[in-house]
Amino acid sequence: MSKIHLEPDYEKMDTWECYAKELRVEYTQCLEEGKDIAPYKALFEAVAAMPHSRYKFQLADTLSQLVDSLPTVENYPWQEPSDLPEIQALRSEQPEKKPLPDADILEDKMLGAWLGRICGCLLGKPIEGIRTNELWPLLKETDNFPLRRYLTSRDATPERMAKYTYRMRMDSLADQIECAPVDDDTNYVVLAQVLLEKYGRDFTPAQVGQVWLDYQPKSAYCTAERVAFCNLTKGYAPPASARFQNPYREWIGAQIRGDYFGYINPGDPETAADMAWRDASISHIKNGIYGEMFAAAMIAEAAVENDLEKIILAGLSQIPATSRLYAAVQGVIQDFRQGVAYDEAVEKIHAAYNEHTAHGWCHTISNAMIVAAALLYGGGDYSLSICRAVQMGFDTDCNGATVGSIMGMRGGSKCIPECWTQPINGQLDTSIFGVGRIDLNKAAKDTLRHMPK
Repeated sequence: MSKIHLEPDYEKMDTWECYAKELRVEYTQCLEEGKDIAPYKALFEAVAAMPHSRYKFQLADTLSQLVDSLPTVENYPWQEPSDLPEIQALRSEQPEKKPLPDADILEDKMLGAWLGRICGCLLGKPIEGIRTNELWPLLKETDNFPLRRYLTSRDATPERMAKYTYRMRMDSLADQIECAPVDDDTNYVVLAQVLLEKYGRDFTPAQVGQVWLDYQPKSAYCTAERVAFCNLTKGYAPPASARFQNPYREWIGAQIRGDYFGYINPGDPETAADMAWRDASISHIKNGIYGEMFAAAMIAEAAVENDLEKIILAGLSQIPATSRLYAAVQGVIQDFRQGVAYDEAVEKIHAAYNEHTAHGWCHTISNAMIVAAALLYGGGDYSLSICRAVQMGFDTDCNGATVGSIMGMRGGSKCIPECWTQPINGQLDTSIFGVGRIDLNKAAKDTLRHMPK
């Protein structure tokens, strides 16, 4: 009897679930985090160029072991730990504590944060993945440059879109929806609320992972989150779930997950960042973790502080002052202080990170720079801030959402013009099991229950 050997169709296997298909990303990631990988460049390139097959996947497994064993290059200038005590030891000066606003004002800020995030996300969602060489001409052609309104079906006619390689997300256009559509950026806010309901404020990274497995399908997770989800199903507990064969470990995925931890810790960026670390560490390391801590801390500070530079600095105060993310955002702040114009600030971000590579487009640092620039150059105006975040390109819905969340918390629901909130009708669709569509007023009120007693 002949022996049967079963193999998958390697070509059809999802890229986010196949380390062997992302070896070039792995190589770039290793270079940036200071691993001594340069001597192996030709080897990585040769394996990456192989046809997808059992042999390529076996060689990729060996390369992942090599990556884990590599030392840091001599004179690497950054100190970037992933463990919380080591992160805390490298923080800069902490912001002073400020009193919370009155209960009715705080409740409105919670609603503003929810609405701000969802509307900012919706602004960027139809064009998520577009590059600015097509985004800016499209906006100019539709009399929407500088960006100042949602895109609609009138902008995305078949004749017009035929000029561009990017395929607009037609089901996310503002005039084609009855409420805010499903999106990973908004799912994570609701999922965090589920987490707090189930496990309370003392939740652990392992419990975050369990909620992921219990409440969403695999298809709801992208890049580093997809890797972590698959690793969790294979028995890799946090933090191994973040580290095993995860070339996306410093991408933006965690930065979009920290909002709720800011919401429930108003005026306390340190606790917000601590919770964000517990969440981020199941899927990310180093700057990938810092991005979520940075975002959560900014939102927490925005509940008690109006000065946007101080809000950004409060976010930076929770991450290592010895990190690439800290230095990059400080660079944006310094440019703003020195009078660098918005357009030049955009050019500098695009010079530092290449939006035409997946790694540059989706990295935590490139998008955190955009968030900081949009806040500073938005001048305290909700509309201008989210529009500048989205117009800069890169991960448009993520950055619009984060900026919107901060601005909504800072100014409350009254700072968000009706032109942004009208299309969503106070509701949000999710892909979370047992949750489905939610009422945003109720979600905001429920958020208050998760604040410290």
